[in-house]
Parts: sequence; C-alpha cells; structure tokens
Amino acid sequence: MKATIWHNPKCGTSRKTLAILENLSGVEVEVIEYLKAPPSADKLAQLYKDAGISPAEGLRKRGTDAEERGLQDAADNVVLEAMASEPILIERPLVETDKGVRLCRPQDKVLEIL
Repeated sequence: MKATIWHNPKCGTSRKTLAILENLSGVEVEVIEYLKAPPSADKLAQLYKDAGISPAEGLRKRGTDAEERGLQDAADNVVLEAMASEPILIERPLVETDKGVRLCRPQDKVLEIL
C-alpha cells in the first residue's frame, strides 16, 4: 500500500503520524513537506473532498491569521487559494491512501485508511 503524507517536521502530531506509517510493514510512504512544496488549490480541494471535510475544516487557525482574515467563513475557493499561496494555513498532517484521506488529528486517525 502507498501512503502520501503532507508533513511538517516541526509538528509533533505530524511526526507521530509519520512514525505510525513508517513502522507498518507493507506501507510505502511518500513524504511531502508541504511548506516547501505546497499542494495546489485543486489538489487541496480533492483531498478535502475525499476526506469528507470542507476546506474551512482543513484550515489551520492556531498560529495563523486565518480568523482575523475571516477565512473560516470565506467561500471554499478563497480558502483553497489562501492555503495554496500560504501553506502555513493548511492544518496537518493530511494522509492519502487508496482507502481515502484523513486529516490525522489525532494521529491515530491514520489507521482508518490503512
């Protein structure tokens, strides 16, 4: 099985999720440091759709100016474009497998798609 994680190595939850993936046999892990290589707005839209959440639910609020900018109440396309241009606004970690996508907060949510 292949798993792709949009990862921030400075985030404890992201590191714990990556460790779960790396410790499972038979899982080929692709790590994308999204702050260095942010996903496009279209890719984010697909990830959130596949996760069953809205872009606003995938918006990182803590440590950002998302609330001051009113992004939690903005149209999906506005939120997605903001995330694509300022990837710090993306809540992490996102993990994608053949079985789906999860925003892995807490990290054990990754087990739902393995």
